[in-house]
Amino acid sequence: MATTVLTVPNISCSHCENTINEALTPLAGVSSVSVDIPTKKVTVEYDPAATGVEQFKDVLAEEEYPVEAVD
Repeated sequence: MATTVLTVPNISCSHCENTINEALTPLAGVSSVSVDIPTKKVTVEYDPAATGVEQFKDVLAEEEYPVEAVD
C-alpha cells in the first residue's frame, strides 16, 4: 500500500469533502480517502499497482478540484 497527500485549494466545505470521497473511493486500488477541510489536504491510501497519483489528479480535475501539489 502507498499513501499520497494531495493539496486541493478548492476544498471549502463538507460538500467538497463528499464530492471528493465519491470521486476517488470507487477507483480500483483505493482503500481509503480522507479529506481535511481546514488544511485543504486529501490523503489517499491505495495499491500503486492498480492506480496512481495521475489518475487521482485527472478525476479531481474533472470534478473541479484541481490538485495544486502532491506530498
